[in-house]
Amino acid sequence: MSVIYENQVKALGECVEEFKDEGIFIMFGDNAPDELKDYCYSVSVQPINGTIAPGQVLSVDDQCYTITAVGEEAPVTLAGLGHCTVNFSGATEVELPGTIYVEHKPMPVIRIGSVIRITDGL
Repeated sequence: MSVIYENQVKALGECVEEFKDEGIFIMFGDNAPDELKDYCYSVSVQPINGTIAPGQVLSVDDQCYTITAVGEEAPVTLAGLGHCTVNFSGATEVELPGTIYVEHKPMPVIRIGSVIRITDGL
């Protein structure tokens, strides 16, 4: 298993739970716009080691989700700004270019210190 991306949650915006019912979470680096900070999980900007693609695994701590689709902008904003939306709908067609879609399962509990990782397998 090779790690393509790894990051750790540094802070939680006051309103991050508001998107839980929609099955999404948003990560953003330190330069998140003020109007978005409250809705984001704050992370550091980290490089991507390879290509993010369907079939890979996104994990949050010990919970694993198969990636079903990747918006064309998601790897660009993730590497450049630490910004990405993760959608737990299981969609195989991209609706929003800055989103990584994963299998439809209950969202994980994300805390300060949670590790978000993308690997090419389990």
